[in-house]
Amino acid sequence: MTAVVQAEGLTKYYGRRRGLEDLTLEIQPGEIFGYLGPNGAGKTTTLRLLLDVIRPTRGSVRVLGERSRDPAVRGRIGYLPGELALEGREKARDYLRFLARIRGGVPVARIDSLAERLDADLGVPMRKLSKGNKQKVGLIQAFMHEPEFLILDEPTGGLDPLVQQEFLAMVREVRASGRTVLMSSHVLAEVESVADRVGIVRDGRLVAVENIAALREKAVRRVELHFDAPVPAEAFRDLPGVRDLRIDGAALSCTIDGRPDALVKAAARFTVVHLVSAEPDLEEIFLTYYSEES
Repeated sequence: MTAVVQAEGLTKYYGRRRGLEDLTLEIQPGEIFGYLGPNGAGKTTTLRLLLDVIRPTRGSVRVLGERSRDPAVRGRIGYLPGELALEGREKARDYLRFLARIRGGVPVARIDSLAERLDADLGVPMRKLSKGNKQKVGLIQAFMHEPEFLILDEPTGGLDPLVQQEFLAMVREVRASGRTVLMSSHVLAEVESVADRVGIVRDGRLVAVENIAALREKAVRRVELHFDAPVPAEAFRDLPGVRDLRIDGAALSCTIDGRPDALVKAAARFTVVHLVSAEPDLEEIFLTYYSEES
């Protein structure tokens, strides 16, 4: 199957300032791809290049097998920008119905259903909407025509936790239907809960593309083991991937980089009565890519 996104050497400079450099990336049909990085890392620049809102300094990109400047391709995409300019006097409902007409027709029931799920009040003039309610309107317009490809730039900004969970359920439904989502974020927990793969961007460069399982396998874990009797330190010395080892009688604590296999095999020679392993979250993994060592 043709990749939904095919970027090759995609680069954008704003004068002398680098926005994005040499991005090569493929996103496959039916996957949720999380695009991670702090503000200013190059996430929004990437999304705007994909949509042909801005033109690259060099490199190429195809979306859904075509150039995204083609109006027919844009009609197959749902887009939520990072900054929504909804300042009109018309009510949110009228604005969404206008968009529905120019997109070839979206049933009113579909709009109302999404509004109910997101707890959005569509009877308020847009200029009077709070930031969170503007975000809800933005999500409705992105989802309502059931696009093949959703591009969402920081989609949960301003949403309360219950609405965030409903949004994530909507994203999972998109994947279940075989459609594709690209979601940029610096809120790591939401990406961790839905993404199949993540790309990590730093200072305008893509520094890693991994699936969630592979990232976790590389992660740092903190482990505590308690035995039924004191254990000799030499039995655990120089184990691969084990550092910060501390043994106090029958208690052992350490940090493990990657797989815990070596530690588990060493511990199996003794009687373990209690084990605590702090499962790493994506935030810890993410920060390792932004450390000086990376």
